[in-house]
Amino acid sequence: MNSFSAVEIIVAKRDGNALSKEQIAWMIDQYTKGTIADEQMSALAMAILLNGMSRQETSDLTQAMVASGEKLNFASLGRPTSDKHSTGGVGDKITLILTPLIACFGIAVPQLSGRGLGHTGGTLDKLESISGWNAHLSNSQMLQQLKSVGAVISAAGSGLTPADSKLYSLRDVTGTVESIPLIASSIMSKKIAEGTKSLVLDVKTGTGAFMKSVERSRELAQTLVAIGTDAGVATRALITDMNTPLGRQIGNALEVQEAIEVLSGGGPNDVIEITIALANEMLAAAGLPVQDVADALSNGRALAKFEQLIQAQGGDLAKPLPSANESQTIYASSSGVLTELDALSVGIASWRLGAGRERKEDQVDHAAGITLHAQVGEQVTKGQALMTLHASSEDKFARAIEALDGSFKLSASAQTFERQVVLEKVQ
Repeated sequence: MNSFSAVEIIVAKRDGNALSKEQIAWMIDQYTKGTIADEQMSALAMAILLNGMSRQETSDLTQAMVASGEKLNFASLGRPTSDKHSTGGVGDKITLILTPLIACFGIAVPQLSGRGLGHTGGTLDKLESISGWNAHLSNSQMLQQLKSVGAVISAAGSGLTPADSKLYSLRDVTGTVESIPLIASSIMSKKIAEGTKSLVLDVKTGTGAFMKSVERSRELAQTLVAIGTDAGVATRALITDMNTPLGRQIGNALEVQEAIEVLSGGGPNDVIEITIALANEMLAAAGLPVQDVADALSNGRALAKFEQLIQAQGGDLAKPLPSANESQTIYASSSGVLTELDALSVGIASWRLGAGRERKEDQVDHAAGITLHAQVGEQVTKGQALMTLHASSEDKFARAIEALDGSFKLSASAQTFERQVVLEKVQ
């Protein structure tokens, strides 16, 4: 590999110049090895935040991070592979439903997932509510489960994209989290290293999402799709609403419970709508014809596949999910149509109840969270239960209720209010 000067590369990006593939590859390689110091990579990250990156630079950055570690290969499965990634939100339990649903159609789903941080939940935390379920599988165990079950939900091994792990931690403490090239290369490096041949992205937008505006969400979606396309992965994205929590349950065990409800043919309409929309995109990206995914949800096929997946990873669905020791209900002080239910406020309240973590090393309370008794667009009468808070102890409620102050609006004049869940498609 060519030898460059870290300072010269930083200065080039500081001055708004494009970096070559070789410069980017060298910088990432040397940073991963520890030759380049954190303060130098911090300076480059800030220069990228301020000046951006071209499509070519962002693809080159992604590939450099892929090259920093091992890459999985599922060619031996002899069937199409597809994966889905969500940019995170409140009440987003779609992966739990979508993974077994897609596996019903002969597609292998190697779903590498993460943990929650702050107000956004993590798939692994949710599934660890199930007694005995194991998030940590070796590459050979993953391959074996994909052969036998057709789907796996697992933590990414430390061997995948170690450069991203280092850079991710650095971005958090240097004010460079918002950079779209850095966000996109972080997401896509893991997905490309994972070895999937097709990928569908659920890019959330709104108060409870990482991207607050549709414009920024669209820019991120377009960048993600471009990186995937350049890497030979059939990639498409949906932009979906996260101004309002998804579904009626927020919190780890509560969301598993709701996912099972949807897999059993019931559940909230917004969760079903997004699941079906993403499922159709995953089938199309994998090159399969249109299928009746709604029927697979309602007839028990997807539920049976979910049970198989959980059992294969040591989980025991016969044992009850954790339930909270304490609960407190909030009631409507007036009548009207619920026209607003702020996802960020609800997410922060759930976090304060114990459902989330402030630092990666914190533990979560699997039983904590919030049950919504009313959703946006529904008529509410005075004195009706709006939401119930669940926690391990009563002292958690005060700060959670404080976060919920002003989080919902009731309109006496509104006759109807329809929420649009899927906003745009990018491919």
